[in-house]
Parts: sequence; structure tokens; C-alpha cells
Amino acid sequence: MTSLILLVIGAILVNNFVLSQFLGICPFLGVSKRLETSLGMSGAVIFVMTGASAVTWCVDRYVLGESLAYLQTIAFILVIATLVQVIEMLMKRFMPPLYTALGIYLPLITTNCAVLGVAVMNVKSGAGFLESVLFACAAGIGFALALTIFTGLREKIDRADPPRAFRGVAIALVTAGLLSLAFMGFNGLVK
Repeated sequence: MTSLILLVIGAILVNNFVLSQFLGICPFLGVSKRLETSLGMSGAVIFVMTGASAVTWCVDRYVLGESLAYLQTIAFILVIATLVQVIEMLMKRFMPPLYTALGIYLPLITTNCAVLGVAVMNVKSGAGFLESVLFACAAGIGFALALTIFTGLREKIDRADPPRAFRGVAIALVTAGLLSLAFMGFNGLVK
């Protein structure tokens, strides 16, 4: 039980995919202007990461095995793309404003290296099914935490009056860097 708790804390805070490993930066920067879009993207990433890890673990264990391991990346990307298409169709049907607000960033989850990274890390580590799914869900929550904090900071900065040289993307990158430094404070919390 303790190892599962440490796994979750490690994935959310210590080894945060966005702020510690710098994976998944494109949607992180792209949808962080409004809280509604960042929460929608967070939910989509959590669902895709968790679902993709569960399915890719089964695909690797029961379909690919040792003999077809060279097809791992292709198979994993197909699984991720399928899950993203399901999310896209559901959002288009049941949440049209969110679907429109996310725009191009929703299909980009397919190429989000954090989602693929979690699936590959789970298989390479030899973790069991429960650990893989829990790690993926925690990694998605870590992505959501980082994105939500960053969105809150960007909303406050938009109401401020930064110097002209720092407006726009420049202040967003500086803010992301400072947030990353803040998360580095969690290093050593979980070994």
C-alpha cells in the first residue's frame, strides 16, 4: 500500500511530466489561457493517459510479447489515437463549446509525448497492471495540477501590466520556468 502511495505522489509532484520531465509542453502552453479550457484538456489527458496505459499494457503483454516488441511504438500510438478520437467525438457531441475552445490541441493529444511516455515507461519498468494504470492516472493528475496552476498564474498576469518585452509568450515561458523551479522543490520527497 505504501509503495502505491509513493508511486502516486512521485508521479504527481516529484516526477511531474510537464514541469520535471518537460513532456507535453505544447498543450500545456496552448490551452492555459482560460481555466475552462485547461480543465477540459486536463480531463481529456487524464482519461487518455489512464486508458492508454491500461490498453497498451494488455497489448504488450498479450499481443506483442517478446517476438513483436519492435511494433510497440506503432501499436501504442494507434491505441492513443483511438482513445483521442473517442474523446473528440464525445466532446463534439456533448460539450461543443469546450470542443471548439480546445481546437487543434485536442487531436494533438495523440502526439503528446507525455501520453506515449507514460505507456512506454510502464511497459519498460515491468510494472503490473494496477501499478501501470495508477501511475498513468497520477501522471495525468500531475499534468492537470501543473496546467491548472499555470492557467491561474497566466490569468493573473493577463490582468497585470508587465513590461512590454515580457508580454505574451515571453512572460508565459518565464512563468513556466518559475513554476518548474517550484516543483523541483519536491525532489527528494520520494526516492
